[in-house]
This record gives sequence, C-alpha cells and structure tokens, in this order.
Amino acid sequence: MIKINICDDFTETPGARYRNEGSYSGEEFRDTILEPKYCEACQKKQKLVIELDGGYGYATSFLEEAFGGLARKYPKNEVLETLTFVSNDEPSLITEIEEYINHASDNKKRNRS
Repeated sequence: MIKINICDDFTETPGARYRNEGSYSGEEFRDTILEPKYCEACQKKQKLVIELDGGYGYATSFLEEAFGGLARKYPKNEVLETLTFVSNDEPSLITEIEEYINHASDNKKRNRS
C-alpha cells in the first residue's frame, strides 16, 4: 500500500484549481504528487491511500482538478479501483471526490477560459 497524506506531503492549506490561481493548487498536487504515486501504485498493483484529514478544508475546484483531472488522463474504473480515501474529519469528501472521478470527461482537459 502506498500513501499520500495531503497535509504532510503537500500542504495544510490547499488552494484553487490551477497553478496560475495561486499556491498549492489542485493542478500542482495532481502533477507533482498524485499522478506519480498513482503510476507507482498501478505499476506495483497496490492501493494508493489518500489521507484527507488534518488540513483547513478543500476547495471544490482543488478536488475536482486533482482527482477529476486524474480520471481525465486514466480510465475512471482504474482510478476508482486504485485510490482509497480516508476522511474521518469530513467523510462526505469521499463521496464528493468519487463523483468528480465518475463525471470526469475521458481524456479531455477542462476548458481554462
């Protein structure tokens, strides 16, 4: 099992969707931490556990860009099978993230206009 603790490995204060909107964006998290760990987990046929607790909250745009963005690059079913989420502070985040993954447009980037 491979783990990411967002607060320890990235930040306690996640930002907005894109890098150009400020520090600690969902795009930055996906590109620098989530995707490399996801690829490692897939290669090793292991689960990737995402620990969401301990921070100061998550913007919807951060979560959608990080996890929905991953599902736009890789098959949704593979993403859902590989990722496991832990959120004792706010359990509803897990359902929210799963919805972003399920509703991501396959292999398409969001319009950045």
